[in-house]
Amino acid sequence: MSKMNLKEADRSDTLTYNSNRPDLVIPEYGRGIHTMVEHMMSLTDKVERTKCAEAIVSVMGSVVPPEGTPEEGKHKLWNQLHQMSSYQMDVDSPFDTPIPAVRSEAPDRLNYPTETSRAGHFGRTVIAMIEMAKKMEDGEAKSILIVKLANAMKMHFLTWNRKTVERSFIAEQLKEKSGGELILPEDAVLESSSEILKSIRKTSDALDRKRPGKKGGSSNKNSGGNRNPAGNRSSSKNYRRR
Repeated sequence: MSKMNLKEADRSDTLTYNSNRPDLVIPEYGRGIHTMVEHMMSLTDKVERTKCAEAIVSVMGSVVPPEGTPEEGKHKLWNQLHQMSSYQMDVDSPFDTPIPAVRSEAPDRLNYPTETSRAGHFGRTVIAMIEMAKKMEDGEAKSILIVKLANAMKMHFLTWNRKTVERSFIAEQLKEKSGGELILPEDAVLESSSEILKSIRKTSDALDRKRPGKKGGSSNKNSGGNRNPAGNRSSSKNYRRR
């Protein structure tokens, strides 16, 4: 056999590619741990398999530290070890063997809220406060809460509608949202629209304010004209081709 054929034979025996290998069950643990699992499954003695499984779980915990309490993390590692062995592992596990069907089952559908609101700008928090106020007994505390609710509704309205809003409109909205149970007192004075808009504008300006040092922030003192390191204005003579 020539030297070239000998090298090709050696290369075919030593080089293997992941495309020719089986897929990893849990890729984050890498092929090394999966190879350990294969070795563990090849052992005939159950005691040796159990010792090997415990060692693999210890290595898995160092590669990908589990979250939660130590007991929860250990339970998760053993479940993942069962998964990597295709649930065929026969060892003395400290936990029950998981059922493969449970992992393949689709989760229950989440119960998303489906109701819609014609006045979504008030938000769910205001609606929840209205429901809480409806359960209160009549008295001074309830009257104060009604006024605060009206001010909150006015602020939410002006946040999305930067104009003005009449007091009667807020009173009608409060009455409608509460099913007629919350009535704004006639002598109740709400915050002025100008003050609310001023506070909203102040908050918006604070969020939009550019930080110093950023692009478009504070201007550089030496921005007036191009200067060379010596501080002199650059002259066109310096760039004239000689």
